[in-house]
Parts: sequence; structure tokens; C-alpha cells
Amino acid sequence: MNPKHIYIYSPSSAVREKPAFRRGVAWLRAQGHEVEVDETALTAQQRFAGDDATRVAAIGRAAASGADVALISRGGYGLTRILDAIPYKAVAKAIERGTAFVGMSDFTAFQLALLARTGAVSWAGPTLAGDFGAEAGVDEITAACFDDLLDGAGEGTGWRLPARDEPPVFKPVRGATLWGGNLAVLCSLLGTPYFPQVDKGVLFLEDVGEHPYRIERMLEQLRLAGVLARQKAIVLGQFTGFKAAPHDRGFKLRTVVDRLRTQVKAPVLTGLPFGHVPTKVLLPVGAAVDVAVEGREGFIVWGHGVGGSGHGGHHHHNHAEA
Repeated sequence: MNPKHIYIYSPSSAVREKPAFRRGVAWLRAQGHEVEVDETALTAQQRFAGDDATRVAAIGRAAASGADVALISRGGYGLTRILDAIPYKAVAKAIERGTAFVGMSDFTAFQLALLARTGAVSWAGPTLAGDFGAEAGVDEITAACFDDLLDGAGEGTGWRLPARDEPPVFKPVRGATLWGGNLAVLCSLLGTPYFPQVDKGVLFLEDVGEHPYRIERMLEQLRLAGVLARQKAIVLGQFTGFKAAPHDRGFKLRTVVDRLRTQVKAPVLTGLPFGHVPTKVLLPVGAAVDVAVEGREGFIVWGHGVGGSGHGGHHHHNHAEA
């Protein structure tokens, strides 16, 4: 592992867990990396990491940093407010020069806007405080996938499809654009210039704190807007952090997935290790991917040259079922 330059900035919510932030920085430094912390990374104004202009400027500095990775401190909320002001061209140029922009959750807004505006590829993946600063320690698979990104060796991911899901009759998908992220954030961009118009894509989705009926309502919004009909595959990650209600009377996440399969032609794969969970793979948002199912294994493969100059053998991380 060659030491890399990692730039930490805060484009969304204020960092509330300072110890987690410090643990994350210390962990990355312990791996030998040069960690540069943006001057306003720990700023707080209302619930945000500084006012809107402050956070736009932080994105500009991340783009100008020349870092190998620009990593957000945390998600939360705040990027939607500044989509009109983000320097997309500067970010796209930084990506061309080799900076990987990594994050998730609220960062979905940035990633999809960037894709819609420039076509540039960013990475859905860990955040500093939540993942590298986790009190329980850093998840091994998350760390391994991040290392792959840093080494330019990541070429795809494989995971075990949940046993309760019959393996779908799945025709392999070739060269489709991978896109998606947090379902609620993605839906909030529908009808705006920041919603990518992806045809024959592979849409991946996750969310936290949303009851299954709300997840279904958002999926229905995407279906009724014609988005789901344009996809070659839909890949569901982890939907966590909600409580069932007594009046659900058997209506659950499983119900939502089963119904979705009757509503869309595209195959729906489940169990992707991505979301507000410790084990998360890194996914290139906006890149061309192949998707395949072999037995109980799902694969998303992006091959060489995505967001890094990777050489080396084809390999996958296999993830046990959650």
C-alpha cells in the first residue's frame, strides 16, 4: 500500500462527534497516509458545517488540493442547499487529475448533480467519522475496499444474495451506467437539473430511518416518473434504522421488494453491502459496469481505469450475508 494524500472536508452537517472525527484521522494516519484537514472541517453554524458559502468554498479547496482522495467528514444535510453554487467544472477537472471524491448519504446530492452536470465519476463509500472513526473499530471489508480504491486495484464487488430471495433469472448486464445512492436524497432531485438522465442504467439504493411504506412511496415516485422503466437492473442495499408499527400488520420491507418486482421489468437484486451499516463496498457512481449473478452471488464489475490507474488481477471481495 503506497501512502496517499487524503483531504478531509465537511460539505454537509456539522461534525458533532469530535472524538469520532479524531479517531478517523488517527486511523488513516496510522495506515501511513498524509491526512490534510480542511480549515473549516470542524466549523458549525446551525446544523451545518459552516454557512452555505463556507461549505461551497470547502468543496473548492478539496478540488484544488491535489489529493488522491477527497473524503467527507460526515453526511447529514446541507448539499441540496448549495447545488446551484458547487464548482462542478473544477471538481470534474480534479477527478480527471486523479482525485477520487468519496462519500455517501447526503453526499448523494453532490454525486448525482456532478454526474448530471459533467458526467464525472465519484465514489459512493465511507465517511471519515462514521466509518474510519467508528468506536467499534474500522470494518475490515470497508477498509479493504477503500485500500483497493487507493491502490487503483478495485475492479468490482461480489456479495451473497440473501437466502430468502430466490436467485433471479438474471441476464448479465454489460456496460451500463451505475448510479444511485440514498433513496430520499435521490428522490429530492427529481425534476431538477441535478437529476441524471440515465438510460439503461444500474440503479443502487439505500436509506436509513425510513419506514417501509415511505421507501415504497419513494420507489413509486421513481416508477411513476418513468425512472425505473429505464433501468437494466435495480440493486437494493441496506435499509436500516426504522421501527415497525403494530398497524403494519405484516407490511414490511419484504412486502415492498416483492411488490416492486411485480411493478418493474428490470430485475431487482437485494442484499448489496452498502448503506448506513459498518460493512460497505465502494461503488463508482457514473461508471460503466457489468452486473451478473452466479448461483447465490451477485457481482458488479467495473474493470480497469475507473477513478484510478489500476493494474493487477481481477478480484472481488466476497461478503457474507448480513
